[in-house]
Amino acid sequence: MAIVKSLQKEENVGRAFSKQSVNYDRDDSQNIVLLDMRKQVFDQVEKFIKSKGSILELNAGTGIDALNFVQHGHQVHATDLSDGMLFQIKEKIRIHQLQNKFTCQHLSYDQLDQLNGNKFDFVFSNFGGLNCIDDLSKVTKHLPAILNPGGYVTWVIMPPVCLWELFGIFKGHGKKAFRRFSKGGVIAHVEGEYFRTYYFTLSQIKKAFGSRFQFISSNGLCAISPPPSKVNFPIKYPALYKNLRKIDSILRSHYPFNRWADHIIVTVKFTG
Repeated sequence: MAIVKSLQKEENVGRAFSKQSVNYDRDDSQNIVLLDMRKQVFDQVEKFIKSKGSILELNAGTGIDALNFVQHGHQVHATDLSDGMLFQIKEKIRIHQLQNKFTCQHLSYDQLDQLNGNKFDFVFSNFGGLNCIDDLSKVTKHLPAILNPGGYVTWVIMPPVCLWELFGIFKGHGKKAFRRFSKGGVIAHVEGEYFRTYYFTLSQIKKAFGSRFQFISSNGLCAISPPPSKVNFPIKYPALYKNLRKIDSILRSHYPFNRWADHIIVTVKFTG
């Protein structure tokens, strides 16, 4: 029964993001907050990935991040569960003629044993894709077999505490303000499809990696500044947004803002 439910969830997730894939790049390019977030994530990865390193990307979406890494000299193997997203990735590979540096595979992040023995210098996942799984250890158990010695992992995950959502209680949005605290996860609604999502504390993330990984850092994304759902905020209040971003840049690596945010960027090192 558990296997059947898991497969049904994968089908729902795949359908939802396939529908979303058609307009994903356009919507992403028009969201100032998302563009700022991606820049912070890219900067974090480039601190640790070696020159011309090999990257495995989980839940790669339409390949926006993967294309950036390839254009910076890295080799990327992008994986995703959504056929629609993979179609967009293949189009990027074709248009930019990157067949030798950029590959993709239909693969769920809890099936990394199907990578046929390939090893990587870096495993990357962006913007909460891993929040679709109920237990991160279902993913991390595969990492020692696919990471080169001294390899790094950077995952961008949604934690339970997001100050912007909590402030919603003052606008009468009490249910939404506390939704991330649900222990059994939360039903997400994307493009007419429903599936459960989960939120992980920094302690839970560290525990999932276990003793073979060294914790390096955690940085908040949109701890003080508005999250990407507030797409019009930077346009309506450009000066305020700029100042909030400056505050974020100062506080994001410090407690509690390195764990209280819309997303957190967590980096660990594989020690063997």
